[in-house]
Amino acid sequence: MNTNEIIPRLNEVFRDVFGDSSISVTASTTADDIDDWDSIEHINLIGAVEAEFGMRFKMREVSGMKNVGEMINIIAERGK
Repeated sequence: MNTNEIIPRLNEVFRDVFGDSSISVTASTTADDIDDWDSIEHINLIGAVEAEFGMRFKMREVSGMKNVGEMINIIAERGK
């Protein structure tokens, strides 16, 4: 799975989780770029991404993510 396949799916997940159809994420998107992305919504987001891609993040991966690009890299490595 490559970035071009992952980003559209992530956009849908982000739009659903944050209830904002205008969200468009890129590899450089961070929590500071999206209103309401707090610790609670982060947990909801991680769960939704895991469900969408049929995978589970490791705790160290979740705590180490600095931007959406790092999330994309993990998803691409596991490819589904």
